[in-house]
Amino acid sequence: MKKTLLLNTALSELIASLGHGDMVVIADAGLPIPPETRRIDLALCRDMPPFLDTVRTVLSEMQVERAIIAEETGRHSPHIQTALAQMLPATPLEEISHASLKELCRQARAVVRTGEFTPYANVILVAGVVF
Repeated sequence: MKKTLLLNTALSELIASLGHGDMVVIADAGLPIPPETRRIDLALCRDMPPFLDTVRTVLSEMQVERAIIAEETGRHSPHIQTALAQMLPATPLEEISHASLKELCRQARAVVRTGEFTPYANVILVAGVVF
């Protein structure tokens, strides 16, 4: 059995397979996921698992060089933007339109769907390297 925080097999496999620049989306329950993009569905019920807990767990194993959120996040869910900035203090946090974020999902290696019901609780994590 693994000793690290992340136990989900699909997430562990995804993170282990990432290369520099690959994107992983952590999404709320309502983000539309393109049919061609891999979906790792963790949603059990409303707010389970929570978005921020999922991000924190993924960050325990994933090297991130930058993160991307929707401009709308700060206006509609500022606590999400603040928490992401605190979790990624040395990582650039870029803002793009929500429409552009949804389009970038097509290029992601996977979208991880949480049970989060907070509007605009979505982040694209761009893989960095550990060397």
